[in-house]
Amino acid sequence: MLKVTEIENIDFRVELLEEFSEIIKRYPEGKHKAALLPILHLVQAEYGWLSTESMERVANFLDLQPIEVFEVATFYTMFFLKPQGQFVLEVCRTGPCCLVGAEKIIKYIETKLGVKEGEVTSDGRFSWRGVECLAACGMAPVLQIGPDYTFYENLTEEKVDQLIQDLKQNNEAIKSDSQIV
Repeated sequence: MLKVTEIENIDFRVELLEEFSEIIKRYPEGKHKAALLPILHLVQAEYGWLSTESMERVANFLDLQPIEVFEVATFYTMFFLKPQGQFVLEVCRTGPCCLVGAEKIIKYIETKLGVKEGEVTSDGRFSWRGVECLAACGMAPVLQIGPDYTFYENLTEEKVDQLIQDLKQNNEAIKSDSQIV
């Protein structure tokens, strides 16, 4: 992923444009707007977020009005409209998780990382946010980490400490051990 904080005069890589074309082939002629979500996912995976210019380029590619792309990108919480950390900790903040400590975990993450919700740590590695239901009420409190959305359950402050330490030390540690139970 190309992690950038400003995107000006964006030119999508040829390989990325080829992926766009492959996605478009899945849909009938005249229905290419249906390719918008998967294409936005690819752009976000490439740059870490969706800038205004990148959304305008997607609109041009799909022969849509820019507002059509902006409406979709702003509707879905999975899209980031400003730069994020390399790792985005998304903590479930709905009732069942809150009943067993999610609010405490959220406050702990904020203190541990030293940034408020939606901000990025000075090293560019971490940001966090509260999200709606992650569908693991029986293992609450839970969080997922983007960009790959690895899932963690039964969180405690100690488990959060270990998770952040693992992320700092070895990005591959997350991929080999996808759950801290």
